[in-house]
Amino acid sequence: MAVLGELYQRYMELVYGVCLKYYKDPETSKDSVMQIFEELVSKLKKHDVDNFKGWLHQLAKNHCLMQLRTPRNMKTVEFKSELVQSEEEVHLNGVLEKEENFKKMEYCLGTLAAEQRETIKLFYLEGKCYNEIVEITGQEWNQVRSLIQNGRRNLKNCMEEEMSRE
Repeated sequence: MAVLGELYQRYMELVYGVCLKYYKDPETSKDSVMQIFEELVSKLKKHDVDNFKGWLHQLAKNHCLMQLRTPRNMKTVEFKSELVQSEEEVHLNGVLEKEENFKKMEYCLGTLAAEQRETIKLFYLEGKCYNEIVEITGQEWNQVRSLIQNGRRNLKNCMEEEMSRE
């Protein structure tokens, strides 16, 4: 114990610094330095330590984190229920918003040129790859790529216009 006490004395400032970092309170940190020494006695019997300084630093860090996680350190805050949305309201609002977006997207799809509309539907709604779209439509690969790119841009622009009208 005397040897351990002497060894621990060398690193007390390190342990205190770690505790102060986590607790931000000098008195609590000092108390933890003593608690860590007590913990150290039992832990050293179970561990084979090669790097005492690093191991002690980790022990101090873990001790502080465990203390901060204990229920007595958890703070509860009252909140006003009238300021919190109910789950039903949030869900209903989300469903209504999605429904509106789908209607706008259907409208905007209708504004696209027929070839763009077809390739956009095949690529995004049916999950077809460029090569599959080439086979289905009989168009060149670069033409399909161009139609999807331009269709996506036109669809995005139309959606943004529709959103700005609200």
